[in-house]
Amino acid sequence: MLEYTKRTLENGLDVIVHEDHRCPIVAINLWYHVGSKNEQRGRTGLAHLFEHLMFEGSAHHDSGYFTPLQQAGAALNGSTNSDRTNYWEVLPTTALELGLWLESDRMGYLLPALTSEKFENQRDVVLNERRQQYENRPYGLASMALMAALFPPDHPYHWTTIGETADIQAATLDDAHEFFRSYYHPGNASLAVAGDVNSEAAFALVEQYFEDIPSGSPIPPVGGVPEVSLLPQATPGETYLFLEDDVELPRLYLAWPTPRLFAQGDAEMDVLADVLTGGKTSRLYRALVYDKRIATDVSAAQGSRELASWFCISATAAPGHELVDLERVIVDELERLSELGPDVHEIERSLAQMEAQFIYQLETVGGFSGRSDQLNAYNIFAGDPGFMDKDLMRYRGIGTDLLREEVSKRLSPRGRVTLSIVPRGSAGRAISGSIPAGVV
Repeated sequence: MLEYTKRTLENGLDVIVHEDHRCPIVAINLWYHVGSKNEQRGRTGLAHLFEHLMFEGSAHHDSGYFTPLQQAGAALNGSTNSDRTNYWEVLPTTALELGLWLESDRMGYLLPALTSEKFENQRDVVLNERRQQYENRPYGLASMALMAALFPPDHPYHWTTIGETADIQAATLDDAHEFFRSYYHPGNASLAVAGDVNSEAAFALVEQYFEDIPSGSPIPPVGGVPEVSLLPQATPGETYLFLEDDVELPRLYLAWPTPRLFAQGDAEMDVLADVLTGGKTSRLYRALVYDKRIATDVSAAQGSRELASWFCISATAAPGHELVDLERVIVDELERLSELGPDVHEIERSLAQMEAQFIYQLETVGGFSGRSDQLNAYNIFAGDPGFMDKDLMRYRGIGTDLLREEVSKRLSPRGRVTLSIVPRGSAGRAISGSIPAGVV
């Protein structure tokens, strides 16, 4: 378990300090509990756009944030997903005050420096990123097609975090100001400081720079309805879709809506993904790639999210083979698992991998998935920075019968989305009965 101290400032900012004096560095990690799920249909992309805008300067440092921090020897970055936005710096201990001052200034004083020129410039950057990462990338539109099919149009996971092109183009500076005031304030944030610091001194610095920033208004309900009702609505039967793309080899995706992060069934889906495709001895790798040699690769993952999750298996057909052959092998393997479950050795191997992953994430104090990031993640999503031990226990209770039941219950044809991505002009290579996927 990670040792930490947590306090909440009067303005609502959660502050978590973790001491580690083995190396003279310190990590600052700030999470805002806002992501693309907090957007509305027709006004998507603002959360990700703000990830860029927050590096462009604030009232008392109206310039880029990378230069002063990198000159002090820091590494820094940020990211956005459906549920949160985070920013982090890893600095020499002597630069801690600089990092906290910059983070506090963009939290409290970003809008006076947010000009139309900056907004339009970063909007163009985001649109270019969308083209590079999705539109012009082989298989890049798959996630957009799958999310739109798995979740109803008004569900906040129906769209991807990058946002839809028309929405990004239509966004205004006033929209950006309104979005910032709603979500980027102390009452909707969690700050972790980890590394070579004294806890009391760290808390004193945080109070010095953050306590005068006013807390914002209560966070608007997600999608305008209570969060408990935001569950994916499974379709009566399987949905078959296809996309033509600039690819040489066709790829198959099978996806299902699954339980949300930390709910019963979420950890089981993680283990199942490893049983199916975790390494060269896994079931689907052996069947598709090694034995039959009808696929060049295969992967599976549980996409755990705050309101709902999704499980996806993908495989690329080897030259001379078709997606229908891959589908048959995958479905047969899932049927075997639903009848017999995995054997004890498969589960033991997967659980060992899960525990190792927990340990790997503790090796660094900062960055993505480091200790400071983990403390914030558990604080935001579980309300407890020390939830790691309980999280690990979710996996240790998984056995053959439980996994068999989960496969039978979660991965049936009901609600399944089957997506074929095929070379342009080869629509006939998609799974029979597929219709064009609507992607914007």
